Amino acid sequence: MAKEAESRVLLPTRPGRPPLRQVARRLVVALGVLVLTTLLVYLDRDGYHDAADGVPNLLDSAYYATVTLSTTGYGDITPVSAGARLTNILVITPLRVVFLIILVGTTLEVLAERTRQQWRLGRWRSAVHEHAVIVGYGTKGRSAVQTLLGQGIAREAIVVVDPQRRVVEQAALDGLVGVVGDATRTDTLLRAEVPRAAQVVVAPERDDTAVLVTLTVRQLNKGATVVAAVREDENAPLLRQSGADVVVTSSSSAGRLLGLSMLSPNAGAVMEDLLTYGRGLNVVERPVTHAEAGRSPRDCADLVVAVVRGRRILNFADPEAAALQSTDRVITIQRVRPAEPA
Repeated sequence: MAKEAESRVLLPTRPGRPPLRQVARRLVVALGVLVLTTLLVYLDRDGYHDAADGVPNLLDSAYYATVTLSTTGYGDITPVSAGARLTNILVITPLRVVFLIILVGTTLEVLAERTRQQWRLGRWRSAVHEHAVIVGYGTKGRSAVQTLLGQGIAREAIVVVDPQRRVVEQAALDGLVGVVGDATRTDTLLRAEVPRAAQVVVAPERDDTAVLVTLTVRQLNKGATVVAAVREDENAPLLRQSGADVVVTSSSSAGRLLGLSMLSPNAGAVMEDLLTYGRGLNVVERPVTHAEAGRSPRDCADLVVAVVRGRRILNFADPEAAALQSTDRVITIQRVRPAEPA
């Protein structure tokens, strides 16, 4: 059970040769060494004695090469001439060493890699906390990850959960920790360390799956911020009842943006810019600074569109938001500064 759980958690990896290709490459080298040894013995077959029928043939040469390289050595075929014995000392013995290095080295590498992965997994489990869990690494999940990275969240603080192994492997190649499994199951979310997470994004393909995932997440973690995506508006209240703090309806949101773009292409372009983090204008939530406390939102350096006071969101024009408090947070529109040339 422990090995199965470990195989479902994929730590960040770098692109490299596929394991099967590496094994195949070593097998080809080992077979090459075996064929070379067989030819050497067969070409010098007059210098060998076969206890069964005198001079060894090609099959006997292959047999001798196999038992010699594997250090079995039954002694039924032996080098008797000085040249054959010299060839065994100078050529076949080094080939035997190479053959053993290929076989034993492959085994040791597999064991060492498994031990290293177990050590990395244990180290990650002991260090991860206050992280973000992304359930579903489709278009919505990947966009959420890109936004989190743009906001300064470290890659090692993001965990992806998806039922498809190839998708999780892609997340690992992207530098993220991935968990393969059904997110509606408690054991899958426990492998993602959901009880210690600070944020959870629920973005599966189906709305009913989103409801079950949200219920399971909320059962494991009462304090995390849960943001869920649904396709249909009618399912949004059910997700809120299941424990989601924020519900985003993808179909209606896209429809509203399409309608706005139809009436005003420029307004649609601005909204698309605001929704795309790291380009043009960004919507950012930040705490009120000491210098801004007691002043109007209009006095802030960036454009304030809303004030977060406790659990309430106040419009910037709301009379209650006329004076900022030190415990407030403001939602602002900031211009993305162009990257400085290297």
